[in-house]
Amino acid sequence: MRAGVYGLRVDYGVGSAGPQNKRDRTALRNVTLEIAERQVVALAGGDGAGKTTLLRALIGLVAPTVGEVHRPEGDSTGYLPASSGVYPDLTVDENLRFAAGAHGLRGDDYKRVGDELLERTGLEPARGTLGGDLSGGMRQKLGVAMALVHSPDLLVLDEPSTGVDPVSRKELWRLMTEAAAGGAAVLFATTYLDEAGRSDITCVLDDGSVLLQGSPLELTRARGGSFSEMSGRPDTPYAWRRGRSWRVWTPGDAAHATARRVTPDLEDVVVVAALRKREGVQV
Repeated sequence: MRAGVYGLRVDYGVGSAGPQNKRDRTALRNVTLEIAERQVVALAGGDGAGKTTLLRALIGLVAPTVGEVHRPEGDSTGYLPASSGVYPDLTVDENLRFAAGAHGLRGDDYKRVGDELLERTGLEPARGTLGGDLSGGMRQKLGVAMALVHSPDLLVLDEPSTGVDPVSRKELWRLMTEAAAGGAAVLFATTYLDEAGRSDITCVLDDGSVLLQGSPLELTRARGGSFSEMSGRPDTPYAWRRGRSWRVWTPGDAAHATARRVTPDLEDVVVVAALRKREGVQV
């Protein structure tokens, strides 16, 4: 199974003469990302970075302007939109049954799969509850169950944990890793870099382009420069607030003179890459 985008460019309303109005824009530029089976791949970035456009292009809802898109043939993709896709006027069981029916699962076939998914997601006690009455975390878990009901080879989730409580975030992560362990390729979008750091591969988008890509360990090890921490803001463009202190990046091995050296995590590395990009430095 091969899934991914290769040299992908997506334009919205941009003609040969360039943008015609404020809504015309290039959403993605030369993005290549491959998702292998049994992998969990994180697509990270802020609002407007191009995450949703990439997911929608991958599953065929957005046509690429340039580039190639590969996804499993037939009915082998599961998709959770940012809205969760849950119908508020249907019960939990009716939502899941509807999703299963769309993939040809009915009768005893649905009962076996549906009962298992409701048990795995902890939604069995709420199977008669209307979708509109669910908490945010329960609604997202139901959305993931609806995307998983036909055992897809590719599972695509658009910010599944945004706005949900920490316990539900852990449970959603468990569902993703279980899907990957069962043989699926999993791609999820997130704004949380701590969550992206738990993936097998992280792709960070910034303004429609790939800022960083690789395993979280590779990205932090290949960081370059020195990271340090201090209480006041230093006079350098490579400083940012984190918690109650300031983080500072300096090129080379020497830490900032008045700062304490720290070991960077994925968030630090991404911030530095974004700052260097804005300064016009190759990252």
